[in-house]
Amino acid sequence: MRLTKLGHACVQISKDDRTIVIDPGAFSDASGALAGADAVLITHEHFDHFDADALRAAMAARPDLEVWTSRVVAENLADLGGRVHQVGHEDAITIAGFDVHVYGEDHELLHPDVPPIPNTGFLIDGEVFHPGDALTVPAEPVPTLCLPGNAPWMKITELFAYTRAVAPERAFVIHDGLLNDIGLTVMETAVTRAGNELGKEFRRLVPGTSVDLAAA
Repeated sequence: MRLTKLGHACVQISKDDRTIVIDPGAFSDASGALAGADAVLITHEHFDHFDADALRAAMAARPDLEVWTSRVVAENLADLGGRVHQVGHEDAITIAGFDVHVYGEDHELLHPDVPPIPNTGFLIDGEVFHPGDALTVPAEPVPTLCLPGNAPWMKITELFAYTRAVAPERAFVIHDGLLNDIGLTVMETAVTRAGNELGKEFRRLVPGTSVDLAAA
């Protein structure tokens, strides 16, 4: 299995001749990511995870492309009919040849007076977990964690708490598109320390970089 970071929160997961893309949003090359996808998973409706125009264009060009996503995104795309599938916490499904388990229900809080929106995390083939905008701990081991590195809804102490709770074998940073070079350096230092505390290697992948998980 190969994991490729495509920018911000968008990743591509490939095995054999099949590819799924998670969270092609406005901070990544959504159109480019979707061009090679056999299926699309979207954790929630925020624009940095869900580029509606790019997704609709890709689906218009490719009638076989389908989407699995949270309730709000599914409602947004309801006119596309059976090609859009709503999923929720503890669902287990097969998508484009991958076994996908869904974990998580809510986005992390962004405002003390506003209820959280739905957020669905995806565990792919029991190997890679993409939590979206939530610090969800799946009810099964997570060998490879897509680790949020920076967000308006997250403190650095929560990054350490989250990696300790999940205890992955390896972690690769996502959700870093808001940072400049100085911020990236600070974040990478914290991520490295979090990995060292667990005796593991945690690191950020530069967008466009791939890693073979069998050799990671």
